[in-house]
Amino acid sequence: MSIDFLKRLSWFGAFLLAQVLVLGHIHLFHYATPLLYVYFVTQFPRNHAKWAILLWSFMMGLLVDTFFNTPGVAAASLTLIGAIQPYYFELFVPRDSAEDLMPSLRNISPTKYAYYIVPLVSLYCMLFFSLEMFTFFNWLQWLLCVVSSALVTLLLIFTFEVAKK
Repeated sequence: MSIDFLKRLSWFGAFLLAQVLVLGHIHLFHYATPLLYVYFVTQFPRNHAKWAILLWSFMMGLLVDTFFNTPGVAAASLTLIGAIQPYYFELFVPRDSAEDLMPSLRNISPTKYAYYIVPLVSLYCMLFFSLEMFTFFNWLQWLLCVVSSALVTLLLIFTFEVAKK
């Protein structure tokens, strides 16, 4: 086994445990739920195997679905983010950059990182809550859940990135 696989597996477990034991039980104002596990999928390096990203994404989503009784919601949403991530990250790195460049505030500029992470998290929250509610009858509640969860998740991600520096 490679060191990279073991590191990724430990991060996988840490994000899963954090979500299941702590973050999944936080519902600020009954709308905002931090969904920090999406950060795991956004941190795959450049030129990482696309099938591996999809597999990691699907497994994370499947385990989150198992613990929170949301059949297929997190798995479908996270797998789509995993499918988009490698192609989307290529938009923010120069062609002559390192093959194993990781997306972070340190490696790409803070502005580029914000342009990278905000749409991915927002798309994830839109998909997640659209599949979870499966109706637009109460669109205001859907919008509040999407916006507030995305903001809380982004706040946690940027805090994590700054602390990592």
